[in-house]
Parts: sequence; C-alpha cells; structure tokens
Amino acid sequence: ERYRLPLLCFTMNIAGPVKNSDRIRRGFFYGLKDMELQCLRMGCRILHKEVWDGPTGNEAFLVIDAQPELLKSLACELEDADDLGRLYDMDVLEPAAEDAWGFRKLTREQFGLSPRKCLICGRPAAECASRRVHSVTELSNVTREILRRSITERTASKVAELAERSLLYEVAATPKPGLVDRVNNGSHKDMDFYSFLNSAAALRPYFEICARAGLEHTEGDSLPDLFEKLRLPGKLAENNMLSATGGINTHKGAIFSMGILCAAVGAVAHEYWTDPEKIGSVCAEMTKGLVLRDFQGLTEEDRLTAGQRLYLEYGITGVRGQMEEGLPAVLRYGLPVLEKHLADGKDPDGAGTAALLSVMANMTDTNLIARSDLMTQRKASSRAGELVRDGRCPLRDELDAMDREFIDKDLSPGGSADMLALCWMLHFIKEEGSYDA
Repeated sequence: ERYRLPLLCFTMNIAGPVKNSDRIRRGFFYGLKDMELQCLRMGCRILHKEVWDGPTGNEAFLVIDAQPELLKSLACELEDADDLGRLYDMDVLEPAAEDAWGFRKLTREQFGLSPRKCLICGRPAAECASRRVHSVTELSNVTREILRRSITERTASKVAELAERSLLYEVAATPKPGLVDRVNNGSHKDMDFYSFLNSAAALRPYFEICARAGLEHTEGDSLPDLFEKLRLPGKLAENNMLSATGGINTHKGAIFSMGILCAAVGAVAHEYWTDPEKIGSVCAEMTKGLVLRDFQGLTEEDRLTAGQRLYLEYGITGVRGQMEEGLPAVLRYGLPVLEKHLADGKDPDGAGTAALLSVMANMTDTNLIARSDLMTQRKASSRAGELVRDGRCPLRDELDAMDREFIDKDLSPGGSADMLALCWMLHFIKEEGSYDA
C-alpha cells in the first residue's frame, strides 16, 4: 500500500513440528543474503526490509524497486541452484488493484518453469503433498540432512575464505617494522610479498578442514579432542605451504593459530560469531594443558626449537600460551585497537599497523627474541607501546624509521604478525555474524 511495488516474501520449507533452530536460521540467512546479492547484481533497490525470527520459523519481507517478473526469475534461480535452495520458499507479490486482496502472486508456471520437486522422490512436490505420499518423519529426516550438509559446506567455505583474507590483510599492511609488506621484505631475505600470497592461497583448503571439524563437533565431544583432530591436517598443510613457497616457512605459526581459530569458529553456534570472547574461550578449552604436555620433561639436552629454549630459560610459553589463555593479546589489545581505528575511518594499513604495535607492546614475541635476545625484545615492545600510547595511530614516518631500525638489527616480530591475522579474522567473523543479529 505504501510503495506500490513488488513484495518478496521468503520463508523456509521445513517439514515437521520444529520450524526453527540454529541450522534452520543459518540456512534462512544464507538465502536472504543471496537474494539481496541477486538484487545488487541486477541493480534492484531494496526499499524496505523486515525479518521475523520466531518458533514458527523465519520470515523476510522485502519491498524491491524492480519488475516483478525479474524478481521471480531471480528467486527461482536460487530455489533451483542447490540442495539448500530446495528448502527456500520465495514468493513474489505484485500490486493488483483489480484483485480483491490488492495483490497477485506470480507463479513458476507463468515463466515456463517446472514446478518444485519433492525432496524425496523428485516428482512434483504439490502432488506428493496433496496425496501425502511421504510421512512427516521421512520429510523431516531428509530436511535435516540437507541442512546439515549444506550448512556445513557453506559455513566451512566462508570461514576458510575469511581466514585466507585475514592472512592477506596481515601481509598487505604497510609499513610493518621488520616484516614483509607491500614495500619491502623487512628483515627477511628468503621471502617476499608474493611468497605470502602463494602461501595464503595454498592454506585455504586446510582452513576449511579445520572449520568443518569444528562444525561437526558435538556437545558430547571433548574440545581437546577437536584440537587433536587438527594435528595431522596441520602437518599436511605445512607441506602444502612449503610446496607453494619453494620451501620457505611463511605461515608455520599461522597454521597452528589460525587453524585452531577456524575450528573454534565452527564449533560455536552462529549467534556467538559476534562474541570474540566466546570464541577465545573455545580456543582456550581446545588447548587446555597444551603447554604442560608439550614442554613437560624438556631438558637442555633434548630441546630442538627456539620456543623450547625460551621456555627452559625464561618460562616463555609463546603462541601455545596465548591459545591456552584464550588469546589475551588479541582480545584485550589488538582487536580493540583495530576496530577503534577502523570505526574512526582509518584505512586497513593504519588500523592494521596500530593493532600490530599494540600486540607487540603487550605480548612477548618469541620471534624477536630468537633473532636477538630478551632485552632487545623488551626494548622493541616498549618502543611499539610508545607509538600507540593513548590510542594514537602511528605516523608513516615513525613506522618507516622503526622498519629501517628493525631491518638493520635483523629483527622481525613474526609472532605479533600472526596475532594481527587473528585480529582481522575475528573482525571479519563479527561482521559476518552481525548480518543476522
């Protein structure tokens, strides 16, 4: 009545008495977002939007400035696209003054499209429904399996996409003291910007495996067991990284930390994607006791890595400790600084480098110690803290000067860089989760 334009009504075809759940809701919002993107692609403006979420199911109402025939064709494309689309019910109503109701519903038959097919036998769904060919239990079981499979596939793919994007945002942030960025290779003579691009792309399938493991985790399963499931995929991911980079270790730390984070994101209900503290607590539970298990009984004679040496000499737990404590450097320092500067209009370079320095100032970066000593690391940490004191964003010439100094001294805060990637990941996950908040 207000707009005199077509109205798209979207619900889910869910058999059985339970019409709403985390999976049903997630499937609904995937469909809603896809329809909005269909409209964006075709230049159709959405003038009004209402979304209902209740025990009877999810419903969306969109008033769209477009020809009703176009909207119906766009909706049918989604309904016929994949198994999840088979659960979509997208009706397009057009204004019709001559009709008693004031509107008219467009049908698939008007466009020469075949009717919706039954989920079980593939015959026209209306025929099976009218004759009650299949029981509610049969339909419910098929519906649940479609939701389980489709939501797992789409969600794991999205998490992997965001993880890869986070690694790319981390390496792209410029300038970063001592680290590879778009301008130089920092203190690294064996890798460059393109090494990191190749590595990030090679790791995407691994991140999808980790997210899928989290999605398939059930409440009865142990979260430490979920962590154990990542060990072999992590080793194989390291092989893929080395293959993509010609044997260069670009993302070994990120394979560990980002893999755990992807699994944690998959393990929490979608409603918690906007709650980084919740996700951090899952990371902590997954890695509970990790430091003790990995370092127990370690002696000077059998230590193999720089991390083991630092633990024996100073009790520094490195990334293992960060994970077991629920990512304090990220949640208390890096992420708040990143999001503050983004909200203030800073570009990803400015916000990212500020977050990096904030992490450096509040975390013992074992990479810095391995390339120098504890005193040098502490000085670098203090210097980083000065540049971001009172919430300021470091200036370009300050970062350039620090970069030159780090390169001269062969310093590289690689551990902090990994934490910056996690900051970006949690930020992107919050954005994705807030869509249906």
